[in-house]
Amino acid sequence: MSDDVMYFEDLIVGTRQSYGRYEVTREEVLEFANKYDPQPFHLDDEAAAQTHFGRLSASGWHTCSMVMAMLVENFMGQKSAGLGSPGLENLKWKTPVYPGDVLRVESELIEKRRSKSRPDMGLTKTHIQVFNQNDEMVMESTNIGLMQVRNPDAPID
Repeated sequence: MSDDVMYFEDLIVGTRQSYGRYEVTREEVLEFANKYDPQPFHLDDEAAAQTHFGRLSASGWHTCSMVMAMLVENFMGQKSAGLGSPGLENLKWKTPVYPGDVLRVESELIEKRRSKSRPDMGLTKTHIQVFNQNDEMVMESTNIGLMQVRNPDAPID
């Protein structure tokens, strides 16, 4: 990889970022729900109006997918040595996402450590918050990432 690539060593705990713009469409909400989460409040206006959502809402899993699209777009634009993710922690859907909403992400790197069993990798934890166009938080999670180490032979702290 070239020198302009961001490796594990380049990450600074406390770094904050704001990025993404995802317009939620009715068509996409219906398509996702039909395929992956066919509950009435994700598929039918009348059924949704009878629930606490009040109207058609996106599946929380759809929200996760939209956030993932923004995370990957941001990550790929940084030329990083990312190696994927083993998962996430503390996923919370705070406010429903509706067709017409516009989502964005704010993130903060809260932890990083070298892997003792795989010295060529580092693990990161990033607190993710997702907001709609009214600055209401709709989702938050702590994402765990894997990142390539520039110099695997360097001592582990």
